Amino acid sequence: MPGEDPTESLQIVLGEVGDLPYVPELPARGAIASMVGRTLAMVTGLGFDLQPAGWRLTDAPGLDHRRAGSLLAQDLDVVEELTPAQCGVFKVQVVGPWTLAATVERPRGDKLLADHGARRDLGQALAQAVTAHVEDVRRRTGCTQTVVQIDEPALPAVLAGSIATASGFGRHRSVRAPEAAAALGWVIDAATSVDAVPVLHCCAPSIPWAVLRETELRAVSFDLATVRPAEYDVVAGWVDAGRELWPGVVPSLEPDRPPSGAELTRRLLSWWADLGHSDVEHLPATTVTPACGLAGASPEWARTALELAAQVTQNMSAEQGRMTS
Repeated sequence: MPGEDPTESLQIVLGEVGDLPYVPELPARGAIASMVGRTLAMVTGLGFDLQPAGWRLTDAPGLDHRRAGSLLAQDLDVVEELTPAQCGVFKVQVVGPWTLAATVERPRGDKLLADHGARRDLGQALAQAVTAHVEDVRRRTGCTQTVVQIDEPALPAVLAGSIATASGFGRHRSVRAPEAAAALGWVIDAATSVDAVPVLHCCAPSIPWAVLRETELRAVSFDLATVRPAEYDVVAGWVDAGRELWPGVVPSLEPDRPPSGAELTRRLLSWWADLGHSDVEHLPATTVTPACGLAGASPEWARTALELAAQVTQNMSAEQGRMTS
C-alpha cells in the first residue's frame, strides 16, 4: 500500500475488502517496512542487519532488525485495535523462502541462494516464524480463519538460474524443482499446522505450476496479464485438481483510462473461457485481486483498485448464480 500511516491504510483495507482484510505493508517507511524487512522481523531464530546493499544474515539481530520487529508489533497493535469483533477471515503476508534467499546476503557477501545450508536454515526459521505470526494475529483479531500469502516474486528466476551474483557478471545456479518444492513445503506445512490456508503470490511471468502442484498450496495469486496461452492447459489442470485461482485483473498502477468493474469482469470471463471452461462453476472460490502490489500507486488508486477487485469478485459470484439457477 502507498503512504506511511498504518491506521489510514488499514481503514481503507477494512472498508474496501471487508471479506478478506489484511495487514498492509507500507514500504514508503523504509527498508524495515518493506516486504523483506517485514518478514525478517518475524524471524527470531536468526539475526540480520541492514547494509547499503540490503539485508544481510548476521550472528545476532542488528539494530535495524530490532527496529523492524518493533515496527511490526506497532502495526499489529493497530490491527488489534481496528479489526471488528465479528471477524471471519484475515490474511497475513510473508516473503517466501526462495525470494528471501535471492534477496538476503550471506555474512561475507553474495546471496544466501549460493549457500545450501544457509538457505535451508532460513527456510526452516521462516516456517517457525509463520506459525508464531499466525497465532499472534489470530489472538489479536479473534478471526476464525487465517490465510497465509507467501510472496514469491523471485521464484521463476530462482528456478531459471537468472538471479545475478553480487558482481553482476554471473548468475546463481538454478535450484532443482524438488528442492524448491521442499522449501516451500516447510512454510506451507507451518501454515496448515495452525489451520491457516496457504496461498502463493507471484506476479512475475512463468509461474512454475508443475512445482507448485507438488505442494499443498490451496491457491495461487498471479497477474493475469503474465499468463501465456501456452500455460492455459497447466492452469486448467490446477483448477481441475481442486485448487483455487486468485487472478490479478485490476491494474496495480492507475492507467490512462481506468477500467470499470464490468470491463474487468468480461475480461476475466473471456480468459476463463480460453482455459476451456464455458461456465464459472469454480469462480465463487476465486478471489480477484490487483495484478501486483499497490505500493507504487497513488492513495486514491489504491482505494479504487481494492474496490474494483471486490466488485469483480461479486460480479463473478452473481454470474455463477445466474448460470446455475
